[in-house]
Formats: sequence, C-alpha cells, structure tokens
Amino acid sequence: MDLGARRLQDDDHEIQSTARSIISPGPTDEQTLTRQWANVRARLQREVGDVEYRNWLKQVALASLDGDELTVILPTRFLRDWVSKEYGALLTSFWQAENPSVRRVDIRTRPNTGTAPDLAEPTSAPLPMAPAPRRVADDRPAENAAPLDPRFTFDTFVVGKPNEFAYACARRVAENPASAGFNPLFLYGGVGLGKTHLMHGIAWELSRRNDINRNGRPVSVAYMSAEKFMYRFINALRRQSTLEFKNELRSVDILMIDDLQFLIGKDNTQEEFFHTFNALIDSGKQIVVSADKSPSDLSGIEDRLRTRLGCGMVADLHATTYELRISILEAKAARAGVDVPARVMEFLAHKITPNVRELEGALNRLVAHANLFDRPVTLEATQEVLHDVLRAYDRRVTIEEIQKRVAEHYTIKISEMSSARRARNIARPRQVAMYLAKQLTSRSLPEIGRKFGNRDHTTVMHAVSRVTELMAQDSGFAEDVELLRRMLES
Repeated sequence: MDLGARRLQDDDHEIQSTARSIISPGPTDEQTLTRQWANVRARLQREVGDVEYRNWLKQVALASLDGDELTVILPTRFLRDWVSKEYGALLTSFWQAENPSVRRVDIRTRPNTGTAPDLAEPTSAPLPMAPAPRRVADDRPAENAAPLDPRFTFDTFVVGKPNEFAYACARRVAENPASAGFNPLFLYGGVGLGKTHLMHGIAWELSRRNDINRNGRPVSVAYMSAEKFMYRFINALRRQSTLEFKNELRSVDILMIDDLQFLIGKDNTQEEFFHTFNALIDSGKQIVVSADKSPSDLSGIEDRLRTRLGCGMVADLHATTYELRISILEAKAARAGVDVPARVMEFLAHKITPNVRELEGALNRLVAHANLFDRPVTLEATQEVLHDVLRAYDRRVTIEEIQKRVAEHYTIKISEMSSARRARNIARPRQVAMYLAKQLTSRSLPEIGRKFGNRDHTTVMHAVSRVTELMAQDSGFAEDVELLRRMLES
C-alpha cells in the first residue's frame, strides 16, 4: 500500500472512530445498526464499483439513528454536497431495504471539535460558488507568483466523468490545505484538459475565504510555472541572492508549480525545487504540482523527487468525452449570452475532440464572427469560419468511425451495428450507417455488408435505397443524416 493510500485509510479510520462514538441509542441497538451499515456499504461498493466507491463513498461514516431519520457524516462540505447530489437516493434506497424503519438519510459534515455532527449543515446546501475573484495575498512579494486568470474559478470548471476526481481533490485542498493524504497534490493530464484551471481555482477559493495561517496572517499562495521557477532561481544565482530566493518561497503557505515537466533535464533547478519541496512539506505547508504525465512516467526527473511527488494524492484528468465537450460548449455559450444551435455544438463536440482550449477557442471565434457581421450561428457558417481548424482534424473516414458516430448520435450500442436485431430503433441507425459508408468510403457493397455482421450486399443496397427515400420524405430525418455526413466528412 502506498503512502497516499495509507493516509486515506487512516483518515477513514479516524472518521469511523468518531462516528462510532456518537451513534445515538434508539429502537435498533448499536450492534445491529453497525451490521446493517456494513451491509449497506458492501452494496454501495458493488453497485458503483471499487474506484468510484473509493473516491466518493469510502469516507461516509454512520453517525446516528433518531426515530426514522438516519444521519451519516463526511469530512468536508464539498464531499457532503457531492455525495448528497450523486448518491443520496441510492444510499436511502439501500438503507430502507436493510432497515424498513429508516425513512430519511441525512448527510452532514464531520464536526471539527466535540462529539456530535454539525447539524446546522443542511444537505440541501448548494455547491460552494466562488464570487468575483480577487488577487491572492496582496501583501506578498510581487515576484512570488504569476497573475491568476479571473476566468479560472471552480464555478466555471465544467465537471464530468473524465475530471471529477481531480476536481474533488482540488476542492479538498482549497477547503483544507495540507490535509493528510492530499499533500502534495499532483495533477496530470494532456494539454488543454483543465490542470491550470484547477490550480487557479484553488488559489481563487483560498483568496475568497481569506483564511488565517498559524502566524495570524492571511494564507499566502505562490503560483508559477516551472519555467518561471527556473528563471527566478537562475536570476538569484547571478545576483548572489539565493538565500533571499529560498526564504521567500519557503515562507508561503501554499506553493503551486505548473507544468513540472519543464524541469526535465535541468538538474540544478530540480535540486533546488527538491529542497524547497522538502522544506515546505516538513513545515506543514501545501504543495500543488501539475505535469503532462504521472510522477512515475516523468523520465528525466530525479528518482528521489519523483518518489516524493507521488507520496501524496495523484489525480489525472482524462481525455474529454463527447458528453463533457457538449457541457463545456453549453456553459461557455450561456456565459457569453449567445444562442448557439444544438446542431452546431454537436458538430464541434464531434470534430474537435482532444483539446478543450481549442474547442473553446473555436466557439469564441465563431461567436465573434457572428457578432461582427450580425449573422446567426449556423452549421454552414461554422464550416466556413472554422475551415482551417476543421481541416487539422480531417482524417480518412472508415466504416468503423461511421458506425461509432451513428451509434453515438442515435444512442445505441456500437455492437448493434452488427447484431441480428431488427427492431426499428436499431435497424434504422444501421441503415443510415450503411448509407454513409456507401457515400463516404470507397468500399464495395459486399465489403460494407461484411462490416455489418456479414450481411449480403443486397441488404446494403436496400439500406441505401430506403435512407434516400426517407430523406426525400422527412426533412428532419434528412437533417440528421446531413449532420452526420458533415461531421464525418469535414
């Protein structure tokens, strides 16, 4: 078991111990209640899977049963709100199946002191939203940090399956810096997936709360890129002011270094960062680092530094899904107050897949063009304005790609493209995919048929004929097929 996992386990044991000490006596004795809780936890783990259970539900602890209301607790407000929103109904259902006397499950935060949960914290409270951002620690040395982007706050970060764990870790650090198991926090993922956004979000949240450190001063945050860290270190060497540089960085409460991979091969800067890292960790200060790879995959970083980076919480941001890209576009369009048709968003979400920055940039460009020329945002205008961006994503269309896109569009399983099922909700998308395969590839009819469950070429001919006929009769259906064709062809 690694150090981070052991710390999380220790945290969990502490929560469970606290909870056991506050279980209220009631019609169900404590031993029976504990057994029921173990059964509920086991069902939750089976239902959501090991990873999701460990990320979100492992720290839920039983607190009390008072009449028909059962109370469970969590260590932070963020976890409480998330569990209440995402798993509250499931938790209640499992408890009612285990103990029919339970009519309501109340989810609250663990108290900081005392022996009872903070019952002033209602589960219906919304997720904390950051207000208009302001600078972090205005009285700190100006060189200590790079400027923070006011757009990059927690409330503007769109959460989905690929990034929800990293988001939760960032919120945890912002709420409770230097907590066990989360120091250091190492965020990693590809370009444009939100690492920098989350780091700025942490800084803005700390600024908003204006917490006081152990010395009675506002919590200070230093955020900078690894490149700037190296530049400042080299300047300090040249000016013979390395002691001032060391003292300045080691006096902050939270140090955030972005794009650590920049230090690969730069041995002297790595050495200084390693000592700064140790000094801050030993002093109970929080460190947040981002990179394009996990610590274990950062070749060119010293083993001792790589080991230290991986001893806290490591959270990755996966490539975006289609659903997350749609959510990002909807959120950005709503903030800009611009009406972007759903078909345009679907087109962009299908075409620009690897990089959120490029996706947002494409939407910005499209909206700016519409505003400048006072024209509506349409699918045709999108292809015209973004022709150079879309060309970069051009690739040879394959039957497999066609099947995947059509299955996503009609929300069926891709395996249904080759299945023997003839239900209309399956057969019609399959015919559309065959039609597009004939239009967009150079494959022969027999070759296309083989890709669709070894069907005969006459089946493909019938599909092409039927789709052509339906397009002439139904304008809505024709628009659907045209949208799919544009997505695949452009």
